[in-house]
Amino acid sequence: MEALDLARWQFGITTVYHFIFVPLTIGLSLLVAIMNTRAVFAKDPVRKDAWTRMTKFFGSMLIVNFGIGIATGIVQEFQFGMNWSEYARFVGDVFGAPLALEGLAAFFLESVFLGLWIFGWGKMPEKIHLLTIWAVALGTTLSAYFIIAANSFMQHPVGALLNPETGRAELDPSQGSILAVLTNVTAMAAFPHVVSGAWLVAGAFLTGVASWHMVKHHRAAREMGLETEEGQEQHRAARDLYRPTVRFGVVAMFVSAIVLVISGDFQAQIMFKQQPMKMASAEALCETETGASFSILTIGGPDAFAEQCGDVTHLIEVPYVTSFLATRTFDATLQGVDDLNAQYKEEFGETATNIHGEEVEVDYRPNLFVTYWSFRLMMGLAAFSGILALWALWVTRGKGENARTTGSKAFQWFAVLAIPMPFLANSAGWVFTEIGRQPWVVHPNPDDPTVRLMTLQGVSAHPSWMVLASLVAFTLVYGVLAVIWFRMMQKAALKGAPLPQRDPETEELDTPTLSFDY
Repeated sequence: MEALDLARWQFGITTVYHFIFVPLTIGLSLLVAIMNTRAVFAKDPVRKDAWTRMTKFFGSMLIVNFGIGIATGIVQEFQFGMNWSEYARFVGDVFGAPLALEGLAAFFLESVFLGLWIFGWGKMPEKIHLLTIWAVALGTTLSAYFIIAANSFMQHPVGALLNPETGRAELDPSQGSILAVLTNVTAMAAFPHVVSGAWLVAGAFLTGVASWHMVKHHRAAREMGLETEEGQEQHRAARDLYRPTVRFGVVAMFVSAIVLVISGDFQAQIMFKQQPMKMASAEALCETETGASFSILTIGGPDAFAEQCGDVTHLIEVPYVTSFLATRTFDATLQGVDDLNAQYKEEFGETATNIHGEEVEVDYRPNLFVTYWSFRLMMGLAAFSGILALWALWVTRGKGENARTTGSKAFQWFAVLAIPMPFLANSAGWVFTEIGRQPWVVHPNPDDPTVRLMTLQGVSAHPSWMVLASLVAFTLVYGVLAVIWFRMMQKAALKGAPLPQRDPETEELDTPTLSFDY
């Protein structure tokens, strides 16, 4: 493999691995903040105790996830200088600004206040302590915004011009400079979509873990007998401790689903204008069509989903839907992959100069197979969260003394199965976003295409063996970290929150602790 292919594999592997932790940190920090708020302002001592225990239980897992996310995230920025130095040279004056804001503002905000939240229990006034976890939630969300703003410049460059003398992109004061980059319409559309995706991840995680324990305690109560003190304790744990958390997670999933659908629809309309090749590939729309259909299942010949359309056959499709999604009219004409490829060759040239000064042929079509199926996996995998939410609502229906829990093993295991699905859906969405942009690492703005850079022009001039060595090293290190992270999260999740214990003399509940026994 060439150094370019290896560099792309390395960046793809480390980025996808790092993004496992990102949405859970963003979403869980907000949900933990809300649970902490409910604990602080609860009037009923039983509810106050229950929400405090759930806050500390899921807070312990937030801490683990945050720590591993830092360790893996640092590598992302190093790679711009390691294997993508030409890209960094070209776009560094613009791309570096939002990255600096993310590091100097958002990251320090979330990390400093997370430390105050962890070690401030019982040492700070309760409401002041509550503000620290809300500062963490704000910091993680701001961090996401700055990263998305940087990525959106790669998707749709604004606020910059090309310096013909240096061959570099520079901030342009006449276009609004850094403010234009931060208010890029692409970023404004992507931000709610990414953040709501993170809420879905956290909501499914919260619901899945709490459902597991709710079923466990429900079954334990039935085995011990509700007439015994031990059985009553298990019953209270299922009903008063974990059931409210399950329903809270379901609410988070419903809210995130609404925002996801609305923001995703808006983002798709923008991409049809800014990156029509990406959206045509997402639908395997090879030829220009009027009233284009939405493809549900497409197959083809042996090369149909490589770089060429080939013998593509749409087995299941819904007429006119793609045209409607793109333009809000059913009879709109959308350009196909092959026609767009011919247009781009005429506009940008059939060849390009790589970093070695060689003229190479350029194909402006992304990998059709990956683009098409990652788009569908993004939507299809999210359906597991919908099933979990509806099932969880059904088995926990009722209020007060009639509030139900369940001992269903099928529900318990489905809840666990549903946990990784929104993680995978988020990753599939980013694979679609990045692969669909190829062969561009900075996609040209249709209104001003002067600021643009191809992937083959952004890589460093390293020999293949050097990139391969770093690829192997990072993969091994990340593999070890993956095992450590999984075991730590598994241990914390299976342990559960400590059950309430009452003092036999005062009848007061004991104080739950934030566990660090990893």
